[in-house]
Amino acid sequence: MILSVQNISKAFLEKDILKQVSFHIEDTSKTAIVGINGAGKSTLLKIIVGELEPDEGQVVLAKDKKIGYLSQHQDFDSTCTIFEEMLKIKQHILDMETQMRQMEFDMKTLSGEALDTLMKRYSDLSHQYERENGYAYHSECVGVLKGLGFCEDDFEKTISTLSGGQKTRVALGRLLLLNPDLIILDEPTNHLDMASISWLESYLTNYKGAVLIVSHDRYFLDKIADQIIELDGGRAMSFSGNYTAYAAKKEIIRISERNAYLNQQREIKHQEEVIDKLKSFNREKSIKRAESREKMLDKMERIEKPTEVRDDMRITLSPRITSGNDVLSIIDFAKSYGELTLFKNVNIDIKRGEHVAIIGKNGTGKTTLLKILNGLESQDMGEFKLGAKVEIGYYDQEHHVLSMEKTLFDEISDSYPNLTNTEIRNCLAAFLITGDDVFKRVGDISGGERGRISLAKLMLSNANFLILDEPTNHLDITSKEILEDALNAYEGTVLYVSHDRYFVNKTATRILNLENGQFTSYLGNYDDYLATLERQNLSPDTSASFTKVSNPKASDASEGKQDWKAMKEEAAAKRKKENQLKKTEEEIEELETQISDLEEKLSLPEIATSSVKLQELTNEINTRKTRLSDLYELWETLA
Repeated sequence: MILSVQNISKAFLEKDILKQVSFHIEDTSKTAIVGINGAGKSTLLKIIVGELEPDEGQVVLAKDKKIGYLSQHQDFDSTCTIFEEMLKIKQHILDMETQMRQMEFDMKTLSGEALDTLMKRYSDLSHQYERENGYAYHSECVGVLKGLGFCEDDFEKTISTLSGGQKTRVALGRLLLLNPDLIILDEPTNHLDMASISWLESYLTNYKGAVLIVSHDRYFLDKIADQIIELDGGRAMSFSGNYTAYAAKKEIIRISERNAYLNQQREIKHQEEVIDKLKSFNREKSIKRAESREKMLDKMERIEKPTEVRDDMRITLSPRITSGNDVLSIIDFAKSYGELTLFKNVNIDIKRGEHVAIIGKNGTGKTTLLKILNGLESQDMGEFKLGAKVEIGYYDQEHHVLSMEKTLFDEISDSYPNLTNTEIRNCLAAFLITGDDVFKRVGDISGGERGRISLAKLMLSNANFLILDEPTNHLDITSKEILEDALNAYEGTVLYVSHDRYFVNKTATRILNLENGQFTSYLGNYDDYLATLERQNLSPDTSASFTKVSNPKASDASEGKQDWKAMKEEAAAKRKKENQLKKTEEEIEELETQISDLEEKLSLPEIATSSVKLQELTNEINTRKTRLSDLYELWETLA
């Protein structure tokens, strides 16, 4: 065991953030901390690394173990270049190199015992240099920087000239080169593109030490984590396995807790009704019996109402009118900035009902394309046409569609003047903005809150063609799931840019990969995209060589037809399984309610005094319980 967190509690302004949080991390485990925004994840990391003091409890690190920590926000300045900053981590190796060169020089002038002594020191130092990977430190630095998305032309850029995201990537690279016994990362994928995230996944999966991560990237957590620590209501619960395994187990627990709570509430209500009835008789014996029941009720250990976070925020996206079948046609598009060509000769057609995800490395022009379609930028060549009755709703990751000076209330009111004050407040409340918070300035709220306001405007727009730029940025996992459900139920057309592979996997019906100035189309979601690359013996980084759909060869068309057929069959099987899972869950809920109702009947006098009726009712309950047990097994298999 490398780290033990023991009964950590922390409060800010009398609000409990962490309550008796305990867990431990093994020497090579890959652990993820998950929870909604504000659950205390970053606070817990700061306590572990010593940046914050807990109100109670302690953190115990194993003897002689080193921690490396990357916080969510990096704001360091330096006059060094990117590569010089990385080399600072290898300064001890550079010092050894200098010593070895000096020794080699001194050997030319020494002889006898002095030479023998120097040779022995040189041999020891050479062995140490080799043990610390001295012969490969340069290539190690280059490999980490390239893996994190820097090209060799970037290596000589000065740190002070970099963006916040680039500085975060440099800080992450330095941390990885340190090779600490425990790497602690707070949202490490926020400033990485898909290729860099994939590289980091591979690096961390094969890392010999332990890793502790806070992240909202579920695909990343599925690849990395072997343990999930959930923070909910200030308390921690540990789950073995990756994110998907955690989500399945959590759902079972959630259903169980909800049913236990509802059953107890039914029992409490029943007892209160009996007590009221006894009191209404207004006789000494009936009043005593009522008081006895009241005492029993007071002693009952009340189950807290489970947190139903997903019921708090509600997004319903509904097109006001139906568009024509042809939604968007892009013809011979080209865009450059000076000598930098983003894309050229681009031809894309999008049909009604498609959910198209644009993926690709940072800086390739994905967001630029969306801005052109929304009139915020202009193309150099080509044109685009919108189909009949197409109405666009635009979600901008930089939230330029919002006025920083307006209040949240006015932002909605000015855009939709026909709404009443109550309707505006109800809309904001659906996105967890209530009370006096509606009068905050847009410029004063967080990125996540601005994202929710942009989504609120999108919900009200009744658009039938949604164009979304990184819609999941700054959203916690729960909010992402709510948005996924809303998009999957949406009957209009969606075109979006995202680095969130889990989100793409859940919502896309087609993928456009932008690489080397060209868009390559792949049918299906992100898993289908990877499967297609695998069939073509390509990696995500070399996918540009895959045949473009705008100009297919005959042989490729034949193969594409087979791929499409296989994907359709796979999608049909997937839908069938999802429907079966839904029906199973509904039957489980119905059976649990029936069993609860039947068990209540056991206490009825006409049943309790009749052995025949008692036996019949007991048999009926047991039959339902047997069926319920079978359904639980089926649910686990399907889930």
